Amino acid sequence: MSERQRLRSLGRLVDLQSREVDRLSADVAEKRATRERFLRNVNTLEKLAHSSGPIGGSPVLAMNRAGYKQAMLRMAATHRLDLSLHESQLALSQRELADAARRHEALDQVLQREHSNVRHVTKVKEQKHQDELASQVWWRNK
Repeated sequence: MSERQRLRSLGRLVDLQSREVDRLSADVAEKRATRERFLRNVNTLEKLAHSSGPIGGSPVLAMNRAGYKQAMLRMAATHRLDLSLHESQLALSQRELADAARRHEALDQVLQREHSNVRHVTKVKEQKHQDELASQVWWRNK
């Protein structure tokens, strides 16, 4: 494999890793937004449960309010459970994103180092060529 092909392949690999980082970033952002919705929903459900008014008045109304409050608190508990599961998935996605970002950075550094090596080798070859030309000119003028 030629040097140019190797650099092109490494460049493609860096691009693919960059796309993976972008995809994972979008996934994490989406999960964070979902987490925020869960938090707002839990907060709203708890407010609804506590704002159902005092239990009193007719027994039927009191039972209806108590049932409503219990249903809201049960739904809030279910949302909290779903939120905890979602937060564990978010943490996993964040770790995957961090790993992908590290891999991308490492590959990018390798690519930059390889480009630097190619430039150095090219510069050395060019200098050697210039030295040979100068030597030939010197021998001819001698």
